[in-house]
Amino acid sequence: MAKVMALKFFNTLSRSLQEFAPRDPAANNVGLYCCGPTVHDYAHIGNFRTFVFADLVRRHLQFKGFNVRHVMNITDVEDKIIRRVRENNIPLREYTAKYETAFFEDFDTLNCLRPHDTPRASEHIQAIKILIQKLIARAIAYRAPDGSVYFSIEKYRASGGCYGRLLNLNFDQMRPGQRVISDEYAKDAAADFALWKARVPEDGAVFWPSPWGEGRPGWHIECSAMSREALGNSFDIHLGGEDLIFPHHEDEIAQSEGAGEQAPGEPFVKYWLHGAYLLVEGKKMSKSLGNFLTLRDLRDKGFNGPEIRFLLLTAHYRESFNFTLDGLKGARTALARIGEYLRKLREVAGNEVTPPDIVMLAPFVEALDNDFNVSTAWAHIFSWIRAVNKGLEERKVRPSEAASMLAAWDQIESVLGLRIPLSLRGETAAGYSDATGNISLIPAPIPTEINSLSEERENARKAKDFKRSDAIRDELKAKGWAIEDTPKGPRLKRL
Repeated sequence: MAKVMALKFFNTLSRSLQEFAPRDPAANNVGLYCCGPTVHDYAHIGNFRTFVFADLVRRHLQFKGFNVRHVMNITDVEDKIIRRVRENNIPLREYTAKYETAFFEDFDTLNCLRPHDTPRASEHIQAIKILIQKLIARAIAYRAPDGSVYFSIEKYRASGGCYGRLLNLNFDQMRPGQRVISDEYAKDAAADFALWKARVPEDGAVFWPSPWGEGRPGWHIECSAMSREALGNSFDIHLGGEDLIFPHHEDEIAQSEGAGEQAPGEPFVKYWLHGAYLLVEGKKMSKSLGNFLTLRDLRDKGFNGPEIRFLLLTAHYRESFNFTLDGLKGARTALARIGEYLRKLREVAGNEVTPPDIVMLAPFVEALDNDFNVSTAWAHIFSWIRAVNKGLEERKVRPSEAASMLAAWDQIESVLGLRIPLSLRGETAAGYSDATGNISLIPAPIPTEINSLSEERENARKAKDFKRSDAIRDELKAKGWAIEDTPKGPRLKRL
């Protein structure tokens, strides 16, 4: 669909709502980078809030007519990973492969579009070393006595660089020259950070040769090197959770712009988008509190991918969101309602094919154009469903209108990515889960016993044996099935 309305979103870099204008307007190309998983364990539901949001951004940009190149890195060299590799006494790749595979299984379960590139840090060591050499050549980075290489914030600022683009920092409290070797550090520790870490015995076999001695990269330089290789020295959108604003993203800007390879007036990244924290049952996720949830935990509790995705897409990305099991139950009900509504439209539409209903589509698009406001978008969708359901009940919806509404839903579905199947005869209203927790688009069969009871009831109705017909309806209900009489015959659905 061609662009019709202006897309605006909150840019952390400017701390304001800005209209989106791609760097390459002639070709409509958009470079999108999302910080990916650190594959030291199974990703938790808070991680997936960010990845589902990134998927929404990509889908909506594509819907608006942009040619998106989506890159998401795999962090497979990092402090926690090296510690786990040492504890398990196995090679780095063998350890990380298990969690990388699990991550993409979960990613697919949530129907996230696979990125065009998924570079691994361990496979970009040479690009990382080249970037570090550029920073040393510009006197912004230096080699410490132990062989580690650090980025000097003081020298970066003295050369005209601005450190603190995404977050206001109190430089009076900084301690120039203090070094931070850890990948993660506190907000008030704005001091020189490691680009290359000299090998220590605890690293085991995780090290590479370099001009500064054996060692491994720091976490922050990895994303700078990988994003530059995939998208160039400047690109459009960088996305991640708000916990990455400092130090990770702030350090990415300093490293990337410190190399001095952007065109005059061009920033490393034009727009920065950050998603808010996710709470679970009202509290910050913690294994000690028992509310640390992975996608696999939720599937074990009986929930599927579309239900989880739906819940993650109900709150605005910049608002902290309370993820609850009751919320997932509500998501299941909402999806069943939408599926039932789509089934009714399909019955009315028949074989009609018409253009999308703009009255339905326009408010949805406007809501997402306004900083990806899914809350408002859902309000429009359910308001529209209520209004049309009334028309369906009163048989006032013509086949051409129903077909137009279904065409509009196809457009909406391309952005939301929920994969809601139609609840046709022979299917349940909410669909069925496959082995990975997805709703299957291939209907699962209704049990033979249930079909037989349905046929027996239909024969009783035709014989005007309404006592027997009602008794069978009650028996079906007791077995977890409802039966609805429609102009096209009886239809079964699971309660």
